[in-house]
Amino acid sequence: MRGLLFRLAAVIIGLAPFVAAEAVLTLFDAGRPTYRDDPFVGFRALHPLFVLSPDGARYEIAPSRQAHFRPESFARRKAPGEFRVFCLGGSTVQGRPFAIETSFTTWLELSLQAAEPDRRWEVVNCGGISYASYRLVPVLEEVLRYQPDLVILCTGHNEFLEDRTYAHVKHLPEIVARPCEWVLQTRTYTILREGYVRLRGRSAERAPPDRPTLPSEVDAMLDYRGGLDQYHRDERWRRDVIEHFGYNLRRMVELARRADVPLILMNPVANLRDCPPFKSQHRDGLTPEQLQRWDRLVARAAEYEKTNMYQAAVTLEEALRIDDRHAAAHYLLAQCYDALGEMDKAHRSYLQAKELDVCPLRILEPMNQAILDVARQTHTPLVDVRRLFEALTDSGIPGGYRLLDHVHPSIPGHQLIANALADEMARLGFVHPVPDWKPQRDRRFQEHFDSLDDFYFSKGEERLDRVQRWTQGQATRTRRSRGRGPSADRPRRDQGSPSNRQGPTEE
Repeated sequence: MRGLLFRLAAVIIGLAPFVAAEAVLTLFDAGRPTYRDDPFVGFRALHPLFVLSPDGARYEIAPSRQAHFRPESFARRKAPGEFRVFCLGGSTVQGRPFAIETSFTTWLELSLQAAEPDRRWEVVNCGGISYASYRLVPVLEEVLRYQPDLVILCTGHNEFLEDRTYAHVKHLPEIVARPCEWVLQTRTYTILREGYVRLRGRSAERAPPDRPTLPSEVDAMLDYRGGLDQYHRDERWRRDVIEHFGYNLRRMVELARRADVPLILMNPVANLRDCPPFKSQHRDGLTPEQLQRWDRLVARAAEYEKTNMYQAAVTLEEALRIDDRHAAAHYLLAQCYDALGEMDKAHRSYLQAKELDVCPLRILEPMNQAILDVARQTHTPLVDVRRLFEALTDSGIPGGYRLLDHVHPSIPGHQLIANALADEMARLGFVHPVPDWKPQRDRRFQEHFDSLDDFYFSKGEERLDRVQRWTQGQATRTRRSRGRGPSADRPRRDQGSPSNRQGPTEE
């Protein structure tokens, strides 16, 4: 016992200088971990999102960027007392399948105007179609120069859209990686590293020379004919994409903090109940006999669904004992549990169907968790949209009543998000609502909604149809030189037919 206490005391004494150094550096706010360059990917060119209008009075979305962003602008000179908010993200932020006019950004601005009418509020929509977190970093770096009072970040659904590799990224065993990750985030390490590289005459932020280089604008695999065929199960690629996403989250939080600009993170919601997997794939190593038996069981379950839902579930469970990696089979089982009223089992199976989707167009569970972890660890305010939508359903399973497709909220869904953001801004002290302001907010909402003409909604319906065809790999563009998708050199047997089955249309 005395020997154990002696060794413990020796460890504590050995760590004492490091703990003391961390305390001193924290006290003087020195040695913050840096995220200035992306070690995962680079870009061939970066162009500004906003340019000055011809009269020089306003910043406007550059015409060259309007294939992915909607027209938006703000005054070059910030008015006295103005509170300026930039909202960054993908098509959810933009308001797809509609547009900015019914995005949560517009409803948020109307809410703030109702809450504190004597102040000028400007909410700028920076939602880019198919924009992933790594493409939002340069946008954030730019908007931090435009005198923002707050940045709102909503990202996570678009991380798997572009073809890129991470062969240059080195991985350590998990038992070693966790302690190393903790050490890399300490101030002491940052100071020592910067001193070392300066002695060697190099930049501390120099990016790896062999990282992949992406085009200046999004080049999604699904934008091309046969894009769905580019997706195959690749666990290493999946892990690297998730790691890259977490890095970008921390990097953006740190960039805002260095600029002394508050930032609110949003945890996105995905449609589980009414969205089958986009592509399913059998697990490796199945024999022809196992595949035949699996096919028979799935076909038998489809027959049972007409008369005996319990037996259909039992049959699908048997099929999944043969192959538990097939996303569409999990979705079919979830529908059975749903019909039987076994909602906990249904929720787990819907989640499995999403997580095993070979074409992940919905945020994955580790990425949702990364957002929660970054918010907690960095003390960054969070609006948990996922939990908000789950709480509004009897089952706790988000579906098609408030989500128009796999990820995009309905107009009432955007209004719910705006209300949650306004409440969070009030909690943080950014807005000081006047008494009984919510009826005025609701009147403003209705007046704005009534001002939109039929053409606006018909265009939204057209875009929704295009988005749905895009997710099914029905794009018509062709590449001059077809790129390789993730793990395209290792084809797998695909079984997509069950994934086309639709679930209920409302919660």
